[in-house]
Amino acid sequence: MKKGAKHKTKTAEEPQTAYLTTRALERALSKATRNLTEEAMELMGYIVTTEDGWVVKKFKDGSVEKIEKIKKVKLSKNIDLG
Repeated sequence: MKKGAKHKTKTAEEPQTAYLTTRALERALSKATRNLTEEAMELMGYIVTTEDGWVVKKFKDGSVEKIEKIKKVKLSKNIDLG
C-alpha cells in the first residue's frame, strides 16, 4: 500500500469470505465417512473395506472375511491427467 493510504475495514453489513481449508474438508469427509459406515453396518450387517493388503468384509459381530488380495500395479511415469 502507498504511504498515507487507509486500510479499508469491513463493516457488519459486508459479508466475509469463508474459505474451505484442507483441514476443514478432511474433518467433514472423515465425519461423513464414519456416519455412512455406521449406517451401512446397521442396514446391511457388514461393510466392505480394505485392510492389510486385502479387500475384506467386516461384520457387525466383529468377524472379518477376506475377499481378495489386492494386486500391486506398476504405473507408467508418463500419466497424462489433463
